[in-house]
Amino acid sequence: MAKRVAVIDIGSNSVRMVIYEKTSRYAFHLLHEAKSKVRISENAYQNGGNLQELPMQRTFDALHDFVTIAASFKSRKILCVATSALRDAPNKKEFLQRVSKHLDLNIKIINGEREAYLGGIACANLLANQTNALSIDIGGGSTEFSLINNKEVTNTLSLKLGTVRIKELFFDTNKIDEAILYIDSKLQALENVDAQTIIGIGGTFRALSSAIMQNNCYPLNKLHSFECHAEEFNAFIRAVLEANEEQLCELGIKSDRFDVIKPGALILQRLLKKIDAKKLITSGVGVREGVYLADLLRTSKDKFPANYNVSVKYLLDAHVKDTGFCNQLNKLSKKIFDLTYQYLGLDYSFRYELGIAAKLYPIGSNIHFYSKNKHTYYLIQSALEYGFTHKQITLIASLTRYAKKKLPSTSHMEKYASLLPDPQTLAALSYILSLSIALLSHRPRDIDFEISYKDGVLSVDSRKTLYLSKDAVKKLAPIENLTVAFR
Repeated sequence: MAKRVAVIDIGSNSVRMVIYEKTSRYAFHLLHEAKSKVRISENAYQNGGNLQELPMQRTFDALHDFVTIAASFKSRKILCVATSALRDAPNKKEFLQRVSKHLDLNIKIINGEREAYLGGIACANLLANQTNALSIDIGGGSTEFSLINNKEVTNTLSLKLGTVRIKELFFDTNKIDEAILYIDSKLQALENVDAQTIIGIGGTFRALSSAIMQNNCYPLNKLHSFECHAEEFNAFIRAVLEANEEQLCELGIKSDRFDVIKPGALILQRLLKKIDAKKLITSGVGVREGVYLADLLRTSKDKFPANYNVSVKYLLDAHVKDTGFCNQLNKLSKKIFDLTYQYLGLDYSFRYELGIAAKLYPIGSNIHFYSKNKHTYYLIQSALEYGFTHKQITLIASLTRYAKKKLPSTSHMEKYASLLPDPQTLAALSYILSLSIALLSHRPRDIDFEISYKDGVLSVDSRKTLYLSKDAVKKLAPIENLTVAFR
């Protein structure tokens, strides 16, 4: 697969482009993103689905610029897909031929089931593992669903529901009761679906989630993987549906969403009435990422290898030349954890986050050695994007921020209280990571000591003097139930 790939998604409401760069076989990161609200489907649903000249021209102009941008990044491949608006348009050939002739860009129109599947594999691969989850992607002309269980997309469905479609058919003439009947009739296709989690894809869901985060002063500036209780989400939807434009602004809805936010919110409200989900998760990925992953993972059944995380690998690719020390820290921290977690009252599940924090701890050194903890913390908070919950990201970042120094500060724990474990757990995990770093102060080629634990004492046995390790351990802020003894 080409190192740099551009993906263009022509939706009913917006046309978007992303450019990804591979850093190793499966790892990648986002290089560039562009979006234009061309609304290619404008007035189409009132004219038998036919695309109108002005929206087609806007879309053509945006695609022209996207092709130029892709070339500037030296993208070796452009994958361009179109969804509901073109799929439904009787006059789509006119637009396709024009783009192909003048822009040398081939647009692949995908059917609704394929669209749902692409959004599904993006969520399955790039969100933390989910069971019994239903993804919903509300577009301008259609809405796609996929059932996700343990990284498998098991069923897909596409319905002719969309923000622009509902707006033009019902909201523009204030036929809200008819809109509800129409939406409910379409959602009958989900009659036998029972999902505990709803995963939201697309602009409507992200706009609502972003506003909820803003209103709640949410501590982490990251939309992907944001979780919300269904009751809270439903209450916010009701507020949006009852609001005028001034009130929408006060709720945190951006003005460019005013005309379609209510149709999209109504679709979500009716879905939540039908599906008794307890939790909603916002996905920052969707069809574009699905198109890219379908190409990247085409020889591995559209899944990453077991125990592989694309964000961890990207961070290591980008910031660590020799991963030997990272692997040693990972191995040692988990060994100390295994010996002590019961005595320290730690839940075994935290072993995973501790291991990731240990593996990523060195990445900040590549930016600036003397402030490496700060840079590692920032990189993890911002770029540990895929496959983790917000609680996991916050814990991993926090452990690296305070590693080899003092225990996490009270102000930090208060700021992220909703996302961090209790102070005793955080202190114990932080100490284990700091202790691992201290014990490897001499940077051995291979770990040259053995450790054991008994009656509150972690014994370190080695034929070496471990002078630097002993000195580093003495400087650590101690915790209860754990003393280190060198023998």
